[in-house]
Amino acid sequence: MPRNSAPPPPVEYGADPARFAVDTVLKRDVFSTVERGIWTDREGRQWPAVRRRWDEVSPWLSLLARRLATFEVHALEKVTRTGVTTPLLAVGPRFLIRGWVEGVPLQIARPTGDLHFFHSARDALHTLHRAGYAHNDLAKQQNWLRGADGEAWLMDFQLALPVSRRWKLGRVLAYEDLRHLLKHKRTYCPDALTPREKAMLAKKSLPTRVWMATGKKVYRFVTRRLLSYSDTEGRGPRVTQVGPRIAAALAAHPAVQDAHMADFQTLGGKVGLYAFVATTAPVSVEDLRAHLAAALPDRPHLDHLQIVTALPRANDGSVRDDLLLLVARNQIEMLDALAGTDDVRALVADIARSRLNLTDRITRPAA
Repeated sequence: MPRNSAPPPPVEYGADPARFAVDTVLKRDVFSTVERGIWTDREGRQWPAVRRRWDEVSPWLSLLARRLATFEVHALEKVTRTGVTTPLLAVGPRFLIRGWVEGVPLQIARPTGDLHFFHSARDALHTLHRAGYAHNDLAKQQNWLRGADGEAWLMDFQLALPVSRRWKLGRVLAYEDLRHLLKHKRTYCPDALTPREKAMLAKKSLPTRVWMATGKKVYRFVTRRLLSYSDTEGRGPRVTQVGPRIAAALAAHPAVQDAHMADFQTLGGKVGLYAFVATTAPVSVEDLRAHLAAALPDRPHLDHLQIVTALPRANDGSVRDDLLLLVARNQIEMLDALAGTDDVRALVADIARSRLNLTDRITRPAA
């Protein structure tokens, strides 16, 4: 939903969940499930949309999940027409629906040297703060989206709070939003940081220093130890724990040149593992799976294994994890824009044509 598109309809409250057709599961955590699909409004118009629902969270977390969702609804009601995020379309029992924009999260887009994106991101933050809100969760790269239009979009307003520049706390929260943006700029455009921006990066606010010394440790203990939840930039923990073992075992096969792991969300509520395997000699998927079973006696589950002619690589030789992630997650619309070179574009197009994860795609708007 581009910034210059027609205004969305008024927010529909008490919406019927049956009018949302799920297309793809984008994310799951202990507080909610985020799904992409098509929303049909009361007039019968269809909108590409995203639904956040919290109807299946643990009873122990339902109150907190509902509170976080309430924060997001209130924030979106205030900022939905500012152009910094996609608009709120509907609110129903234990779900909200917002517009969809073509784009990818920051950790996938990796806007190295893209100063336009960071100028757009700073403008978006100023607009958000003028609208009377602070985001409060912009350290996470997945909460920044780089749209197909090259603009920055803000996502996930579960921790957003109303602020006023007249209040000290409001100025502090706005400062921290900007400081987190500069941390991402330091990652992707370090040479473009100004002396003032470097000074901001070096100076955390007092509430942030207190939080890091006290509350953050409690938060990590509760989420990681008690809830077994770890937010790994939108990646499922299986890909960071089990994935490397599978990749190493596959790479040990004499016909395998390289193996790369990715993850995806399934409609069944699990994190799936997807292996892309480049080979140097003819070998079948069955042979590779048999090799895995022998190499890993505990037989960790691998959902998909795709044999490819080569893995897409960046100029420095590293595997283009961003492109393979999009293929594994069946979100292939941005592949051409992110590929960079014609050779990589052709290789990834070939991989995408043979992709194996089609189960998350239930419906798609007509072209």
